[in-house]
Amino acid sequence: MSHLLLISLVTRVGRVGAFLWSGWAGLAALALLFAVWQAGHEAYGPFILTSPLDTMQTVASLAGDPAAWKIAALTLQRAVSGFFLVAAVGTALGVAAGYFPAVLRLVTPLVTVLLGVPPIAWIVLAMIWFGGSDATVRTVILISALPVVFMGAARGITTRDRLLDRMASVFGAGPVRRFMTIGLRQTTTTLFPALALALGTAFKVAVMAELLANAGGIGGALADARINLDIGLALAWVLIAVALLIVVEYTLVQPVKAEIDRWRHAAQPWGVKR
Repeated sequence: MSHLLLISLVTRVGRVGAFLWSGWAGLAALALLFAVWQAGHEAYGPFILTSPLDTMQTVASLAGDPAAWKIAALTLQRAVSGFFLVAAVGTALGVAAGYFPAVLRLVTPLVTVLLGVPPIAWIVLAMIWFGGSDATVRTVILISALPVVFMGAARGITTRDRLLDRMASVFGAGPVRRFMTIGLRQTTTTLFPALALALGTAFKVAVMAELLANAGGIGGALADARINLDIGLALAWVLIAVALLIVVEYTLVQPVKAEIDRWRHAAQPWGVKR
């Protein structure tokens, strides 16, 4: 028992090490972004585009302000709760449609219609229905990101290896066990990219809805920066929103994906055999 626990612990530490090592590519991309940003600042001046260093100093000053933490926490709470809502609803509906092709064919045109409506139109409708409340933000996130998660889950189920299903059925596995051990694991290829896209959509829509509905949060802070023509403060809030998105993705979404995808690594020559 302790031997298996040690192997599991070493496997997870190895995955964390591989993840941290892959972060060098992300740092290189950020360095390139900051270089282009600095070039734009030197070309157009600080009134149009503040320098990366000045913007980071503004971020640091906001980090020392308790009121700024409350503003960021409000947007974080709205975006994450909306993301969990769309992940649960979209995955459940997508999995159900994947197992019933007639339902998928019926729903696909509706998904196309939802994708064709711009999020700002849903924001206006939600403001009329719910006013400037949290329900406005969560409703727009749900409607905007639901088609992506739905199709990701449905395609994952429809493209699964059905021979594995039949083999498990021959060995006496019931429908629930076949779904948990075979069907669900094969959806990760299409479902998790859809969830990552939905998470980004959740943050973008949350900030946009807060700005247009005057509902506080980072969107409200951006509106104040726009009124004062403070480009440095606006860019600082944009950086904070992006940082929150990255933190949530790599502390919630990616660890869950890595845990479900253990069988893929085990199948590789350098992976842990089970």
